[in-house]
Parts: sequence; C-alpha cells; structure tokens
Amino acid sequence: MNKYGNSRLGPDACLSLLILYCQKLPFTIQLAVRLDLFLKASRLVKRRTKARELCEGGSVLLNHVQARPAKEVKPGDKITLLFSSRQVEIEVTAMPETAAGKGKRSEATLFRIIAEQRIAKEDD
Repeated sequence: MNKYGNSRLGPDACLSLLILYCQKLPFTIQLAVRLDLFLKASRLVKRRTKARELCEGGSVLLNHVQARPAKEVKPGDKITLLFSSRQVEIEVTAMPETAAGKGKRSEATLFRIIAEQRIAKEDD
C-alpha cells in the first residue's frame, strides 16, 4: 500500500521508473542540434565547413532571421538557404540520431521542402 491507499505506484515512483527506463535505451533523443551540423546531416550542404561559411556569409536564415552556425535548430523551425542560383525554404521535421548524421534515419525524413525558386543571374 502507498500513501494513496492502493497498491499502484505514485506519481514520483512512475517518474523515477520512466527516467531509469529512458537511461537504458540504446539511443539518445536529441531535442536540438547546431545549425551547421543539421545542414550537413540532412545533406542540404555537403560539408560542415561549407555550412559554416554559408551561415557566416548571411546566406542562411533561421525563422526568417540571419543565423550563426552554432544556433540550435529544433523540429518546427524554418530554414532558408540562399544559394547563388536558387533559394530553398525547408521546415525541420526531425533531428538526426547522431550529430554527425551517420545514424539510420534517412536524411529525407529530417525536413520537408516548403518552397524552392530559381534566382535569375544578372548580366551586366
């Protein structure tokens, strides 16, 4: 019997059991990841150094605000990439299983494309 008068577990015991169970899971759940790591893991950019250069050059917007490479990205965020010939806007749907993006989750499930448009080159 517990203090509630029945043999069920109390809320504190349930929470403790849940924490113990989650600690024994074979994977970790990431709530947020760095922007440059997300761009690499999702294969939107081939290399992390290129992702960092894009961020520092002002070509990456996170929720319509210019973002630094260390800014944390979480599901539901909107990322706009400004390449030389196109502009891509995506919505983050999931986090990579590992920071390096080498997990089993396909990079196609990490985001969905909201808009994509070509940018016409200006001729002098």
